[in-house]
Amino acid sequence: MKRLLVLIVLVSSFQLNAQTNAELIKHYEAFYKQMKKQGDVQGIINAMTHLNVLSPSQERLDTLGYIYMSEGQYSQALNTIGIDQVVNDSDIAIQVKAVSLKSLGQPKLAIGFFNEMFKRNPNPHVAYELAELNLQLKNLAEAEKHITYGLANSKDDMTKTFYETQTPYKVPLKSAFMYLKALVTYNKDTKANIDAAVDILDAALKTAPNFNLIQLSKNELLRQKQALQAEAAQPKN
Repeated sequence: MKRLLVLIVLVSSFQLNAQTNAELIKHYEAFYKQMKKQGDVQGIINAMTHLNVLSPSQERLDTLGYIYMSEGQYSQALNTIGIDQVVNDSDIAIQVKAVSLKSLGQPKLAIGFFNEMFKRNPNPHVAYELAELNLQLKNLAEAEKHITYGLANSKDDMTKTFYETQTPYKVPLKSAFMYLKALVTYNKDTKANIDAAVDILDAALKTAPNFNLIQLSKNELLRQKQALQAEAAQPKN
């Protein structure tokens, strides 16, 4: 009799817990919808976190990581989904890891995920990220490969946004690739290739006269050229 009574209590407890869990899930699903309707990002994060605790789901984790990334909370994004390369990672997870690692100044780690993004969906925007990251790491041949792809496949309506000024601005994606091409050209020989790099920058300015970063780079290259000329003109002892 005692055993039967204990069994009944246990079954009742399990049923109560299951009912309570289901009610909580229903509550946070409604809460999530309401926060989404109101545009309350922190509320969306809270709802998604509770839902994932109550009913764990890789899809929810990926979505939560994407929300963190979109809000510029890159460490939280990576803490949510990790930084390991997993074969069956979703496209969203790969993007979150790539963008977050790049934003946190980890180009070597980010490249692997951008390579995977490009493998799954080759396109000029991802090629630009790969060219820029490889340039940072002085992998000039790899950067040049992606620049060549980008120049050949960028459409006229594709743009790239830059943020070095107080007001962000957009330029044609092809112009952005030309900017990277100039930097690669310069880095191949920082003395002999200054004029060639400036020529590329001038060509890019014709298609994107508002490209502030090009003007800054051009001014710096011309300053370096003047310094080299002044050094060469000095009498040698």
